[in-house]
Amino acid sequence: MKQVKLHNFSIGGPVGFVLIAGPCVIENEAAAMDIAVYLKQLTSKLDIPFIFKASYDKANRTSIHSYRGPGAQEGLAILKKIRETAGVPVLSDVHRFEEIELATGVLDVMQIPAFLCRQTDFVVEVAKKARVINIKKGQFLAPWDVANILDKVKSAGNENILITERGASFGYNNLVFDVRALPIMRAMGYPVIFDATHSVQLPGGAGTSSGGQRDMVPYLARAAVAAGVDGIFMEVHPDPEKALCDGANSLYLHSLEKMLTTLKQIDEVVKKGF
Repeated sequence: MKQVKLHNFSIGGPVGFVLIAGPCVIENEAAAMDIAVYLKQLTSKLDIPFIFKASYDKANRTSIHSYRGPGAQEGLAILKKIRETAGVPVLSDVHRFEEIELATGVLDVMQIPAFLCRQTDFVVEVAKKARVINIKKGQFLAPWDVANILDKVKSAGNENILITERGASFGYNNLVFDVRALPIMRAMGYPVIFDATHSVQLPGGAGTSSGGQRDMVPYLARAAVAAGVDGIFMEVHPDPEKALCDGANSLYLHSLEKMLTTLKQIDEVVKKGF
């Protein structure tokens, strides 16, 4: 398997899983910085590689009235400050061609949103510029369809690829996680991440916003790590009930240490057999 090197760690193969975590969206600089510092301290304590994630613009919200974030200019400036102050690599999603150049100068990992994963020109252009590219597998795709996305990225000369599973559409306003997707995609030779919080999302389930089943996250995360996944993606918040985006499926910060400790124990057992 291709190992992706980032910061002072590698992702993929026999090494322990990486945690990609942070709030759904940047609500303000102070809150985002506090979360990043907390997560950095926690993952250092547990010896888990860490990438901070937060969106600067949620361009795919259910309602036009939903909070989207501070935008590219201000949001990327905040992410740059977090990167330098907290000493962590940062990830965010890009939605428009116009953002790519600006994002390239800040982001360690540039993410293609699930809804854009089949947009050939956009995927190729991001792949040309990104140091590392993370592609969210669309909830409308089968795991074997990912091979076509990989071909598009590799056509741009980029081999630093992560693929993220975030559940599959299951009727209306619902997703289901098929654990078989993880080994199927890993067999393609690139690290696979499991998005444990978006996989319990209920898209559009609250009418003008998405719902979620936060209590199911630990179960799915444990299953993914037991399947040998290379990373876990989680959205977290100090008070999800007051989060401006995706609060219903975001985890409480204070719940993470116990969960990550369990995931690390499972991962160590599984990776011994690799």
